[in-house]
Amino acid sequence: MTQKQSVTAALLVIGDEILSGRTKDQNIGFTAEFLTKIGIDLAEVRVVPDIQKEIVAALNALRVRYDYVFTTGGIGPTHDDITADAVAAALGLELIEDPRAIALLLEIIKPENLNEARRRMARIPRGADLIENPISKAPGFWIQNVIVMAGVPSIMQAMLNAVAPKLSTGAPMIAETIVAGNVPEGTYAADLARLASDHSQLSIGSYPHVVDGKFHNQIVVRGKDAELVGQVVEKVRAMITRLSAG
Repeated sequence: MTQKQSVTAALLVIGDEILSGRTKDQNIGFTAEFLTKIGIDLAEVRVVPDIQKEIVAALNALRVRYDYVFTTGGIGPTHDDITADAVAAALGLELIEDPRAIALLLEIIKPENLNEARRRMARIPRGADLIENPISKAPGFWIQNVIVMAGVPSIMQAMLNAVAPKLSTGAPMIAETIVAGNVPEGTYAADLARLASDHSQLSIGSYPHVVDGKFHNQIVVRGKDAELVGQVVEKVRAMITRLSAG
């Protein structure tokens, strides 16, 4: 693992079932938290249907903007599992039946049961590295800066853990939360905007939630400079104290 100041990533979620609402995505939140902890900034998430041209277009847009593009979904045995096809098309690579992937599938599937549908899970762009799948053996793959993982959350999480030691990472993001309580956002919005403008290298956000019918607010300060984050956190606390007293 190598480290630099900032490493960026995008997540491309693939599947009609996500867009229809039939499947409630669990992978976005997990991936965002996982990458943040290891020092990779998840900068964008897109969700696309099981249409090859849409996957190709999204992948080609993302892979030139970010250090990594992670994809989830569409690497199973059915006709609508077309992620491998789309990645190969986007990168201009040949899609092959990889003997390494076949060998992995044969660890849990009898040769006579390795039908055409199951063999689809062994189709990998030529030159890709395989990503271990300890749960069902069908591998993901990593080619250039594109990391292709399953959509099933438990398998996706195992694949993400498998690739993590090989990822380049940046300085970790530091996040501090200040409880604003029931001080209304409208009361502190102008002061908070000035703080954000004065410290543009930080991310400063306000997040309301409702408890027992009443708004309770939190302000979060994020950045990679621990000293600066600490200084701004104290300014936010002072602001809330002043406005509460008023």
